[in-house]
Parts: sequence; C-alpha cells; structure tokens
Amino acid sequence: MKLEGKVALVTGGSSGIGLAIARRFVQEGAHVFITGRREAQLAAAVTLTGGRIEAIAGDLTSADDVARLFDTVQARAGRLDILVNSSGVAEPASLEETSAEHFDRTFGLNVRAMVFTVQHAVKHMIEGGAIVLVGSIAGGMANPGYGAYSASKAAVRAYARTWSSELAPRGIRVNTLSPGPTDTPMFD
Repeated sequence: MKLEGKVALVTGGSSGIGLAIARRFVQEGAHVFITGRREAQLAAAVTLTGGRIEAIAGDLTSADDVARLFDTVQARAGRLDILVNSSGVAEPASLEETSAEHFDRTFGLNVRAMVFTVQHAVKHMIEGGAIVLVGSIAGGMANPGYGAYSASKAAVRAYARTWSSELAPRGIRVNTLSPGPTDTPMFD
C-alpha cells in the first residue's frame, strides 16, 4: 500500500472528486480525514468507507473552523503528510449577471479559503509532505457563463506554481489536478 502510515486531509471530501480521492487514499493505507459543511453527507461518506475515514464538519471560509480543523487533525493524528484541497463552488453567471455576492462567494471558497487552508496545513505538515490543489481545465480556457469560476481556478494554478517554489526547501510538493467536466454533485 503506497500510503501506509500517511495522514491525509481531503477538503470537500464528502462527495464528488474529494470523496473519490479520500476513498482511494484509504485503499492505499492512509489515515484519512475529510471535511465539509454538510454533516449528513459527511456521515454518509464515513458509512460508505466502512468507518475508515474521520469526518470533521466545518466551513473553510471561517477562520475559526479552519483553525479547529487543523487542531483536530493534529490532536488525533499528530501530523499531516498530505493535503488535498478539493472544496469548491461553480455557479454559472455571465458577465452581466455576475453580482458582487456571486464573485465573493466563488473567490471566497475557491481561492481565499484555499490560501488559508494551505497556510494552516504547512504549519502541521512534515518535511516531504504533499499538497494537491484541485483546479479545473476551466482555469486555462474560455468558459462562457463561468467567468468567476474560471478565473478562480486560474488563481489556483498560479498559487500552486508559487507555493511549489516557496515550499521546495522543506521538501513539500505542491501540484494542481485540473480535471475536465466531471459528473459530481457540484453540477446537480
């Protein structure tokens, strides 16, 4: 098992891509934590994996919840080897339809929450750790009706490149996973 003895945290781990990643990490032997806002979905994810993951409810746009999340992981596992940031939102809105609230909600979760989640993670991450940021191919292409989403995912890629250089001296790898259209609850 490739991840035996590793401690992983997957944000947005209660459904979609995040849940698929969490399940695979469990199969590979990792001690996996997931986080999300919806307690019922978190409980369902724990049940789906036969109780082999630990769920921590919280809102990554809340600084207090982010701090509590990492305090909990530290208390239960003692360290963090892997962070997968899979939380995100994709709400359609053309340029004319984009409101300040829509823009702030999209960038608040897809960018701001990611930045401060990673910032907390590296405080607990061991040397040689790994950070995976779930982006999107939309971050590098025209995507009519999804301007804020596409721009937020371009920011994810830019941060990954920057952090990869910043964290290299600590042996922490930073990569972006940029899937194409994926049938997940985000698009229901």
